[in-house]
Formats: sequence, structure tokens, C-alpha cells
Amino acid sequence: MSLAGKIAASATSTTRFTTGLSRAAVRANSAAAVAPTVKAEKSTYRGKSSAFTAGTSTTNYTTSPSVFKQQRFMSGFAAGPGSEKIPSFADYTKERSADSSRAFTYFMLGASGAVLTSAAQSSVHGFLTNMAASADVLAMAKTEVDLSSIPVGKTVTIKWRGKPVFIKHRTQEEIDDANSVNIQSLPDPQDDASRVQMPEWLVVVGICTHLGCVPTTDAGDYGGWYCPCHGSHYDVSGRIRKGPAPLNMEIPDYQIEGDKMTVG
Repeated sequence: MSLAGKIAASATSTTRFTTGLSRAAVRANSAAAVAPTVKAEKSTYRGKSSAFTAGTSTTNYTTSPSVFKQQRFMSGFAAGPGSEKIPSFADYTKERSADSSRAFTYFMLGASGAVLTSAAQSSVHGFLTNMAASADVLAMAKTEVDLSSIPVGKTVTIKWRGKPVFIKHRTQEEIDDANSVNIQSLPDPQDDASRVQMPEWLVVVGICTHLGCVPTTDAGDYGGWYCPCHGSHYDVSGRIRKGPAPLNMEIPDYQIEGDKMTVG
């Protein structure tokens, strides 16, 4: 082979070697990127003999692996041991003075108290309204009597709150007889004047104070009422005079206006 041919062949061989070396370096770098802990590999490539040199030419290539590190970002306001930064919530708070806050608190307390008081009042009022007597019961609570229809010396019986009531138009003789009694001798001492509003009109509940019987009118030893059940005698003032009854006959509430009497 001529000298020119040898030089051309040597150049071609060198080009192929260089191309192969570059590919090996790329593969080494890729392996180092995937596994950064792999130790550095040293690649030695021995070159071919040159036609112009008497010895052997050697070329050394050394590749160092690249170490990839992950960068982590942490909040500067993270709470934890050794942390000195505290998060600020100033942007979320309202700017107002202590006096305004205190006034708002008092206002809310006062409004809540007013609402609760109103609710309690409404509840109590509703409860008492339901417990109150109905209109028909209130109508029976009072009874009106025309006194002009009752002659002197007579007694009428009316119904008041489910009870009998005796209304007696007394004569002057009966009035004098009631006032002449020795009060200290009575089982239930009481004078006649304290039992009547007008001397001629006597109003008593017609129930015996012994066991609740209804006495008989214009009967007994004293001309008033007599209870035949157990023998209690009442005078013309409704006072117990003899028998087991312990108290005088009850006087109901009543008012007299002219010829009209309202019982209750």
C-alpha cells in the first residue's frame, strides 16, 4: 500500500474510534444520573497504532457521575421545635377599639336578655290564660237577684256556683230577736250586725257546717233553719244554736244597689 493510502486508512479508523467513544461517554453519564451512588468509573481506551509513530498511542477518558439533589421548599411560618416565626392573622381581624368591642358585647347580652324575657312572659301568659276560668264559668260566678220580688218575712233560694244561697227578707220582729241574743252563749259567737249589710236582708250559703247537708227553711227551735240529718238548729241570723254543727252558716260576698242584689 502506498503512503497516501495508509494515511487515508488511519484517518478513517480514528473517526470511527472517536464516534464510538462519544457514545460510551453518553451511556456512562446516563447511568450516573440514574444511580448517583455508583462510584466513578474510569474508562481507558487504547488507540490504534499510528502509521507515523513507532510505539503505541494510549488515550485515557475519565467520567464522573453527576449527583442530582431534590430541592425542598418549606414554609417560613411552619410551627415546630425551634421555630421562631408565628403566623400573622392581622389581615383577617377587624380594626376596632376595646370600647367598641365592649359596647357590642353589652348590646348582644341585653338583646338576648330581652328576647328571653319576652319568651318567658309569653309562655307564662299562655299558661295562665289556659288555667283561667272560661266565659261560661265566669258568667255563673255572679248571680243577680231582684229584691223587690221578695216579700217581707219570706226566704228565696238561688243557685250560686253550684251552691244553694238563702236570701231572707226579715221582719222587724226577727231583727230584734237576732239582736237580743247573748253572744257569749253561742257555740260560734258572732253578733247580727256583723253578718248583714242591711238589717232586713240576710244572705247565707244554704249548707250545714256539720256535714254539708241542706237545712230546711223556716224550721227548728229558733225559727231559722233546721238540718234534719243530725239535728242542727240555726236562728234567723244563720247562727248555730243547737246541734253538732260547729260553725255559723257562711256569708257569701254580695252587693246591694237599690232593688238589685249581686251575689259573688
